[in-house]
Amino acid sequence: MSWREFARRRDGLLHALDGGLWLHRWRLDGRPMAHLVSRDKAALLAWGAERGLDLRWIQYKPLKDPRTGERTPMWHWDLVGERVPLGPDRPA
Repeated sequence: MSWREFARRRDGLLHALDGGLWLHRWRLDGRPMAHLVSRDKAALLAWGAERGLDLRWIQYKPLKDPRTGERTPMWHWDLVGERVPLGPDRPA
């Protein structure tokens, strides 16, 4: 499964809440970082395994669904440095 980026955070969050993979880029002290977020933990684990991530590093953080106002179970990877994808994910 490949990830998607969105110009609006809300659109990315809705995509992730619906089971898609949302890449959210950000910087810390000028260093490129990203979160890869989804409600589909299995899809995130598969993505991470394909890229050599330690599966113990996946993080759980419930996020508020803007459609209902309820917190929903969500997972994410913290991606730093060379682990941050440079451009669109291209499935093999």
